[in-house]
Amino acid sequence: MQSDTSPAPTLDDILRLFQETDRKFQDTDRKFQETERRFQETERIIKESQRETAREIKAVNASVGRLSNRLGEFVEEAVRPSAVRLFRECGIDVHEVYQNINVKRDGEGLELDLLVVNEKDAVAIECKSNLSTDDVNEHLIRLDKIKRLMPRYKDNRILGAVAGMIIPDNVATYAIRKGLYVIGQNGDHLELRNESIFVPKVW
Repeated sequence: MQSDTSPAPTLDDILRLFQETDRKFQDTDRKFQETERRFQETERIIKESQRETAREIKAVNASVGRLSNRLGEFVEEAVRPSAVRLFRECGIDVHEVYQNINVKRDGEGLELDLLVVNEKDAVAIECKSNLSTDDVNEHLIRLDKIKRLMPRYKDNRILGAVAGMIIPDNVATYAIRKGLYVIGQNGDHLELRNESIFVPKVW
């Protein structure tokens, strides 16, 4: 039977062991701190990148919004000179066109791109670059307001129309089912896409 003859550790040995352990703890702590610093720096870079991306997206959205408005104005300018002809061709003998109507009454507002009128009819036209079902629904709300906010037309038949550079078939069908005239482009001229048997809704 062999006995362990290793000498017992001295106080200096124990002290050195503690010092070495402390040094290793300090080294590990420095590494943790460096890792934390890098994480914080990475997080800062990511947040700054996100803020920059958000700024860029906001700028792009603003540019798209301005472009959309300009295209909408382009459609409006294209429809205005053709509006009287288009509605006369389908039996509505209008002769006056008003553009960019803005009405405020009793805390309520109404904006119309075009209003084509005669003594008994008034056709409110909404012009968009790319017509959507939301645009149609918003115009239906406008049509409900006209007689209330524009009492000079209270005895007129109020009719509605939507116009667009791009009008998806499903949107055109939806608008027609809601009783609206649909004005679209065909080659180099504008036309009503409603069939001859179409009966418009009267407000």
